[in-house]
Amino acid sequence: MVAFDQNTTDLADVATMFAAMRAEGEAPADTEAETVKGDALDMPFDDASFDRVIAAEIFEHLPHDTAAMAELYRVLRPGGIAAVTVPSFLPERLCWALSEDYHTAEGGHVRIYTRAELQAKLKAAGFVLGPHHHAHALHAPYWWLKCAVGTDDDAHPAVQAYHRMLVWDMLQAPPVTRIAEKALNPLIGKSVVVYVRKPLHAGPA
Repeated sequence: MVAFDQNTTDLADVATMFAAMRAEGEAPADTEAETVKGDALDMPFDDASFDRVIAAEIFEHLPHDTAAMAELYRVLRPGGIAAVTVPSFLPERLCWALSEDYHTAEGGHVRIYTRAELQAKLKAAGFVLGPHHHAHALHAPYWWLKCAVGTDDDAHPAVQAYHRMLVWDMLQAPPVTRIAEKALNPLIGKSVVVYVRKPLHAGPA
């Protein structure tokens, strides 16, 4: 497994997690994991390097998103599957309306996708479209709250309280929040997840 990003701090955290999993025996003995720093527009991997790829919340940051999709297609093996996530249109549109800083900060979001637009771009890159769903509905109000009080104001009491709830939910997964999020995901899911496949007999990108 390879964790790939431009952010060296995030990669260091992932490397620490990999090491902890290995030490606790949570990783199978015959597996390997590494972190690699690089650019999504020019990935340092051979063609058809990966069986599976998760591209989580990446394309909304990239001015040249279609070039990154072409790279994703290139490094995925024929028959391989990718899960691509971006912020959902409605929750993201509300964040942009509530805060200019949210989408103008360096390295921030440069576009708002509709699911149809995302799927059309992935299809144009050569992928075969699969199913989709929405996720993380409970996270959408958290970001609306941050945008309303100031995206850098993590000390705001309401932001801290909601963050504690999210951490509790992720660690405990109580039935009440799991049921609520499942019901709300189609309406206000923070992310849309699209699954795609590289054709089995695909040629070079």
